[in-house]
Amino acid sequence: MSLLRRVAAVGILLACTSVIRAEPSAWMSPAAPGATYPAGEADRQFTTLTFDLAHRDRFAKFATETLRPDSLILDTDRDPLDVVLRRTQALSANLAQSAGASARAAATKIADLANQLSALKAQADKTALTDLPARRALFDQTLHLRRKIAFANPLLDFKELVFLKRHMAVYNHMCDQYYGIAQRPGGGLFVLSDPFGDKPALRDVLESSTVANGRLKGEKLSGGPRRTWDVTYDGMGNVRGDETTGGSFLSPDLSFDGKSLAFAYVEITGQRSHVAHTDPSRGHWPETRSYHVFKAGLDGSNLTMLTDGTWNDFDPCFLPSGRLAFISERRGGYLRCGRVCPTYTLFDMATDGADIRCLSYHETNEWHPSVTNDGMIAWTRWDYVDRHGCTAHLPWLTSPDGRDPRSIHGNFAIRGKRPDMELDIRAIPGSAKFVATAAPHHAQEMGSLIIFDPRVNDDDAMGPVRRVTPDVGFPESQGGAQAYGSAWPLSEDYFLCAYEPVEAIKPAPGRKGMAESPAYGLYLVDSFGNKELIYRDPDIACHNPIPVKARLTPPVIPDRSEPLAADKSGEATVSVMNVYNSQTPWPTGTKITGLRVYQVLPLSIASAAIKHGTGIQIPQGHDSVNIAREVLGTVPVEADGSAYFTVPARKELFFQAIYDKGLAVTSMRSATQFQPGERASCQGCHEDRHQTPAASLTAPLAMRREPSKLTGDVDGTKPFSYPRLVQPVLNRYCVDCHAKPENKAPRLDSGIVSSSIAIKGSYMNPVTKYFASYMSLTPKFGFYNYGGKTAADPKWYRTTPGEFGARASKLYALLEKGHYDVKLPPEDLRRITLWLDSCSPFYGVYEPEGGEAQLRGEVARPTLE
Repeated sequence: MSLLRRVAAVGILLACTSVIRAEPSAWMSPAAPGATYPAGEADRQFTTLTFDLAHRDRFAKFATETLRPDSLILDTDRDPLDVVLRRTQALSANLAQSAGASARAAATKIADLANQLSALKAQADKTALTDLPARRALFDQTLHLRRKIAFANPLLDFKELVFLKRHMAVYNHMCDQYYGIAQRPGGGLFVLSDPFGDKPALRDVLESSTVANGRLKGEKLSGGPRRTWDVTYDGMGNVRGDETTGGSFLSPDLSFDGKSLAFAYVEITGQRSHVAHTDPSRGHWPETRSYHVFKAGLDGSNLTMLTDGTWNDFDPCFLPSGRLAFISERRGGYLRCGRVCPTYTLFDMATDGADIRCLSYHETNEWHPSVTNDGMIAWTRWDYVDRHGCTAHLPWLTSPDGRDPRSIHGNFAIRGKRPDMELDIRAIPGSAKFVATAAPHHAQEMGSLIIFDPRVNDDDAMGPVRRVTPDVGFPESQGGAQAYGSAWPLSEDYFLCAYEPVEAIKPAPGRKGMAESPAYGLYLVDSFGNKELIYRDPDIACHNPIPVKARLTPPVIPDRSEPLAADKSGEATVSVMNVYNSQTPWPTGTKITGLRVYQVLPLSIASAAIKHGTGIQIPQGHDSVNIAREVLGTVPVEADGSAYFTVPARKELFFQAIYDKGLAVTSMRSATQFQPGERASCQGCHEDRHQTPAASLTAPLAMRREPSKLTGDVDGTKPFSYPRLVQPVLNRYCVDCHAKPENKAPRLDSGIVSSSIAIKGSYMNPVTKYFASYMSLTPKFGFYNYGGKTAADPKWYRTTPGEFGARASKLYALLEKGHYDVKLPPEDLRRITLWLDSCSPFYGVYEPEGGEAQLRGEVARPTLE
């Protein structure tokens, strides 16, 4: 950029930013799409483009990852007029092509508008770059014309748009923003009629509605008056400050016939604190501070309360079968990183709120179910077993009855190269691709828009992903802003979404809290870089735009999950064709003889409330609490690499491949679960999902017999207990020698010490009690770090076969070779290797009383299994 262009750009940016800040009321819309352009919007767009031109280096960095080059800032772009003309021409050409194939009237209209655009382009070519007033006038004219072109899109074939108004939550974290207790009063459900025409009108869907049933029968669901408030949420389950009256709405969904709405609502009244229960059936929050799911007709009729209680229930999603999927805290459990954060996972229920079923027994949080074009459920799962906790909030698929949960892509994404989260996943009509919001970990659900294609090989980076909005980097992982969100795809190039140009007018909100709630507007966004305002309310954010129209109902996938009998939990049957079929090479000569099956145990009490003697342990990757686990047992792997076995249903599981010495060669670092009666199969051990299975004339060896049953392991592994698994070995072979003063050896006895004794790099909780031996062994000799010095190293996320657990630890090498005159028998060496292969935990429970029992050497069971 020349000095003249750079100085002009900075001057225009400062001037227009001042205008926008001084006149926020000028952003009010709706406005007629003809001669009248939304008040203040031209200044807003000019400012944003000027900002982008001054930061064009960002676009160059994202160029190869961007869906359409037109959405970039190109070397030929000198000022906002150049950009808007070029992008409008791309839009016009695309619409001319699509309209010509579908509607003659639309094609004629677009051709006429394209001619007007060509005339403006010719005039712009004759106007000097230094003539700022003339070029700004042409910019405004182009915007007026672009609006007509954009709204002539044949895909805008609906007459109403339903959406939600809400203030953003008062705490910035991807979990806390969905707790009712963290919400600000205000908002509601609205329908905008004639959204692209000359006479748009707004209607409050529930203005005259009262609840027909349940605890709130006869009451209205009101967002309350719009005025200022002073309220904070401390992340520990407490709200402080003065609130206005009224509730808050969340996550609407429209039925496939376009006639019914489902949504979540919280009253925001009553007790302001978390209700601590170790019994998950008693819930977590006051019922008046929890989100509940409701359903109503689009005209506000038949307003029905579908769920109630002391849990947050939200994100309802109409399923092709007529049932509703939703997200709920009903499974129980808490977040692992030091606050009061109950976990919520995928459920479903009948259309009247009956027959609530848990579809996902996952141990951490999940979000935003939606239905794919082939009838599956897509949703976001936070999946991290023994790895970095800020990255793995990515798309998953499951059948509507909870069978076969699998990541769609990116489950081991390298931080910085990908978004921390991909939220609001939606299948694009007529396409195999999905749109999603690239969102942050320590903030809220807005970010940048992306498209991903599951058919493209995943490279742990951007292989399957393309940026729709390269003007905004990924929040947190790339320093981007919370600008876009809740996209509704019309095609691979056109989207309705919420948008606020945060980078141009204020810094992105910080982690500690959102001082204000940005007034996101509803926009029509395209992949060429154009944005057309549909509606904005200057007092409150608008989210979740949904066209009011009937949609093609995806196929109904039969429910094949078996109901649970009263006397058993149910089983699933699992087959693995060939464990050696893996994306990551095995060590030379590796012979896998078995699979070890672990159960992940959810954190059963709020981690902020954990006191001494409980299951706080060394975190993997210097992250949050190392999960409690137990070894359910092992199953054999045949000579051809096949396995066939049964596992308990409705439990969170992961697997390790072990070889003939009983040591793990690799570990999943991910988790899965199965429904009763499910029959699941894998081609290999983290195999290439796009690889066609090799043809074979014979069945794998394991499939020629009955499925194997799990063979339980040694005492101290179920539940996991260092005092029962490891300490007996130390007592037999090590304690006496290490206790002799002349040896100056570290303590290996079972004396109880506190981790308040600082051990650099250990990340032990300073209020947790351990054995002296654990404090001596774990930081230097235990295994809890898989490798990789930074989050940019793939080893930070994936297990490298042969560089894991006991095989990678100093302690195993020492003991196998023989330590002085100590040579452990195979059974005792196995106990040590099991501890190392399990990431060196101490406790298998989280509750204080269970921890104290384990310290005494007793068997203690965790509350949630």
